[in-house]
Amino acid sequence: MDKENFHFFAFLSRMKYINRWGLMRNTYTENIQEHSLQVAIIAHGLAVIRNTYFNGEINPERVAILAIFHDCNEIITGDMPTPIKYYNPQISKIYKDIEDISKEKIISMLPEEMADEYYSLFFKNPDDIECWKLVKAADRIAAYIKCIEELKAGNNEFKKASEAILSTIKETELEEVKYFMNKFLPSFYLSLDEID
Repeated sequence: MDKENFHFFAFLSRMKYINRWGLMRNTYTENIQEHSLQVAIIAHGLAVIRNTYFNGEINPERVAILAIFHDCNEIITGDMPTPIKYYNPQISKIYKDIEDISKEKIISMLPEEMADEYYSLFFKNPDDIECWKLVKAADRIAAYIKCIEELKAGNNEFKKASEAILSTIKETELEEVKYFMNKFLPSFYLSLDEID
């Protein structure tokens, strides 16, 4: 075995061990790996919707890849519950600093020649502002879908979260989000037998 080994991909494979919604009773435990895939699928869809119906010129693949990596730092930080993360500006600032340090640590597990490619996936840059807007919107939609699933399973623990997240989604000015919520989200309320 080569004396110089790189731990990046082995470390990222541990995303499956980091659970979300830590303060909530869950009927189904969701980890950040499966969450990231769902966000990537939705974010890609939002980009396609924008390009198809709203004269967009955004790269759906770029949006999807940013979404895949959007929560990787939580392997180190864990999934900080939203009420704590945004409790006050000081906690938010400190948590943002911790996120940045954790991202740097993960990138340091790559060969130097590869680091730049991944740096642009972990840290926001001006060229990707529109892409990140869709990732953020998809992240909220995925969280709302989790709430729907929990409520369908009879878990009222997610009632307040559902209302708060939906309220935030409704504030969006992104037409592709409105389209998704109108045309695709209702299906998540259906059983498998009702989807045909």
